[in-house]
Amino acid sequence: MQPLTDFTAQSFLPVSEHSDFPIQNIPFGVIERPDELFVCASRIGDTAIDLNAIQQLGYFDALELPEGLFGQEALNEFISLGQPVWRAVRSRIAELYTVGSELEFRTSQREEIEWPIADIDAVLPVLVGDYTDFYASREHATNVGSMFRDPANALLPNWLHLPVGYHGRSSTILESGMPVRRPHGQRKGPQDPTPVFGPSIKVDFELEMAFITGDGPVGETPIPIEIAEEHIFGLVLLNDWSARDIQQWEYVPLGPFLAKNFATSISPWIVTLDALAPFRTDRPSQEDPMPLPYLQQEPAGANVDVHLEVAIAPQGHAETVVCRSNFKYMYWSMAQQLAHHTINGCLINSGDCMGSGTISGPEKGSFGSMLEITWNGQEPVSLADGSTRSFIEDGDTVTMRGYSEKNGLRIGFGEVSATLIPALSWKAPSTSKN
Repeated sequence: MQPLTDFTAQSFLPVSEHSDFPIQNIPFGVIERPDELFVCASRIGDTAIDLNAIQQLGYFDALELPEGLFGQEALNEFISLGQPVWRAVRSRIAELYTVGSELEFRTSQREEIEWPIADIDAVLPVLVGDYTDFYASREHATNVGSMFRDPANALLPNWLHLPVGYHGRSSTILESGMPVRRPHGQRKGPQDPTPVFGPSIKVDFELEMAFITGDGPVGETPIPIEIAEEHIFGLVLLNDWSARDIQQWEYVPLGPFLAKNFATSISPWIVTLDALAPFRTDRPSQEDPMPLPYLQQEPAGANVDVHLEVAIAPQGHAETVVCRSNFKYMYWSMAQQLAHHTINGCLINSGDCMGSGTISGPEKGSFGSMLEITWNGQEPVSLADGSTRSFIEDGDTVTMRGYSEKNGLRIGFGEVSATLIPALSWKAPSTSKN
């Protein structure tokens, strides 16, 4: 089955000119219907499409899918079926929702299938078993290295030779809209003689994208870079919330821990690589140094041109866009990240989440974190309500959006949004023996 490539098709569903979800997108997610039933779904315009209902009505019969495949609270089983099935299902949905299709005038059936976006909740689309966060933006790594180490040697010796990454915590991956609690932890400022414990005072966002994997090979077989994208189901927006003061104290020698694992927010609709095919773009040059053979990849078309932005809205006030960046800036591509991740025999499972790492561009306005935008708080940004921010304050809502656009075609991700809420009251248990 070849990828869906008809970029002139029109849906009989209403789709606004600036929608992220034309019929050429057909993302995948999970929705909670008004009757509290969870099902796998797609979306066109502002209409959610119940894939379980489509299957029960027999419209997927020719695809010979497992019974009840879409009547589940996660997409993992569907993703496990592999790229040919992903493509076949997307093509069938497009066929059903193109003007003049067999479904267009079957009103009673459509009432079983279609739900206004305003009437449903789009929830976490996959059960994430494992979460890896990379550090793949050269601009971001250079900024952080310049800030905390020697600017002349901002990149560590290994950075240009491999996609640096660390294993995160999947239990605190949150759906868009869920609040994020300010975390507690240890921090030690430059003038502090010893570390102190308490709520983080430098909570930050990290503008990222993430790819969701299908199943990898069984056993200890690495995924070659040439076919790595066959194991990538699609992409989401990701905010890898960070506590910079906790991070600065704990990250040597083994990297982030409490500073990162308290919350990671992702957008609900997974956009497939096929939908993003028209927006492929070149990856930055990797000739000095040249990666080792298992990581070598032609730069042409290795990245995706996705416009990204981050906005902060104080409680009760309008939002201010503080960052505009692009996924195309990534030094290490998705294929390189996955090839490296599995070269040692590491197993990849359906629904694994692989964060890109903070996406920063060459100018300050394209930096993907408050750490960089304010240069660790030294240069606060002004918001529309007249307030300033060095880092995220309680009550602030952080919203990330992303879309690709070319020749009149727009494919987007919607948004991932979350509000920072105050830290829990915490008191050490008494040590008294009375």
